[in-house]
Amino acid sequence: SASATPDIDIAVDNMTGVALAELVNARLAELGKETHSLGVIMANPEQSKHLETVAVRVFGFDLDLVNLRSETYADGSRIPTVEFGSPHSDAVRRDLTINALFYNLDTRAVEDLCGRGLTDLEEGICRTPLEPLRTFLDDPLRVLRAVRFSTRLGFELAPDLVAAARTADVQQALRHKVSRERVLIELDKTLAATAPISAFRRLRSMGLLAAVFALPDGCARARPIAEAGEGAGGQG
Repeated sequence: SASATPDIDIAVDNMTGVALAELVNARLAELGKETHSLGVIMANPEQSKHLETVAVRVFGFDLDLVNLRSETYADGSRIPTVEFGSPHSDAVRRDLTINALFYNLDTRAVEDLCGRGLTDLEEGICRTPLEPLRTFLDDPLRVLRAVRFSTRLGFELAPDLVAAARTADVQQALRHKVSRERVLIELDKTLAATAPISAFRRLRSMGLLAAVFALPDGCARARPIAEAGEGAGGQG
């Protein structure tokens, strides 16, 4: 089973994450409780000035606060243009239906706005909220997140998700739209799970090994040149 995590993601419908975090800290101060500084992360402010993710520690828990949002992606970029959105638009922009479930703090009920998240959770299936090819082309890193969560939870990958991952378009997008650093971070999280061999099998079944472990441009050509140089030196 998956281990518990001290990280909690909170989506806000009527203010920014920064505003809520400041209110939380103000209330903690009134109560004489310990407060922590805010960590505000903005990705590419020129394209997505509303995309603020705010981290704050409260009672030993790490909270990530962000407003509900909708996203669109320009061709050739995985940095989205972000606008304030509805709960539904926020849910369908996520990577998997099981990651699109909301717990409503007012009603104390789980909201499955995609309509499949609870069923997929019960049946042990990783599935995208929207058509998988669209989901992966919008942000190719999501294909690796599917591998990570399916490995960690022991879930099956939906057949249409696997088929989309195997397309040349998705694999080229993973090579060119996502930095090697981000790929490494996802791979590290995946292999840190309890079944790393299963993760490699999933990567192979999805045809992703070549894209994930691709050498940087120039490396494939540099190696034969180096080998030729070493051979020449040995003869001297």
